[in-house]
Amino acid sequence: MNKHAVLQLILEKLAADLDVAQRAAQTAYETATHEENIAENKYDTLGLEASYLAAGQAKRVEEIKQSLVVCQNLNLRPYEEQRGIEVGALLGLEDDNGRQQWLFLAPDAAGLKVYVVGQLVTVITPRSPLGKSLLGKFEGDEVEILVAGTRQQFVVTEAR
Repeated sequence: MNKHAVLQLILEKLAADLDVAQRAAQTAYETATHEENIAENKYDTLGLEASYLAAGQAKRVEEIKQSLVVCQNLNLRPYEEQRGIEVGALLGLEDDNGRQQWLFLAPDAAGLKVYVVGQLVTVITPRSPLGKSLLGKFEGDEVEILVAGTRQQFVVTEAR
């Protein structure tokens, strides 16, 4: 699995998400400002509700734009044994039950999922507990995090 290809898929997914969010924001704006949605009395809240939705959609558009710009400016470096895991790393992890997963440690776009050669890759950031604990680790290292009062352990099986 090539991390440059993974990053390209992430950028494409962000661009597609941005397009969808922009269209949704435009639709919400048009609904909020349409003359038929002007309140006729204090109980008529359709226009107000639509304006809240439009504001939320506009905020989502800005978040996706920010993620896209930050990820576009990510300088991918090869994994170096001396430095360990850093932002831009593609990682294979295995949990205590032997389940494997692939993660891409990005500066933004947490939670985004892409498929590479049929394999799911999930984007995490250093702001997450797992992302923070992975920074500076090496292949073979164990990582432990606390999630909702439950300890989870992982082994770094691959780092690229």
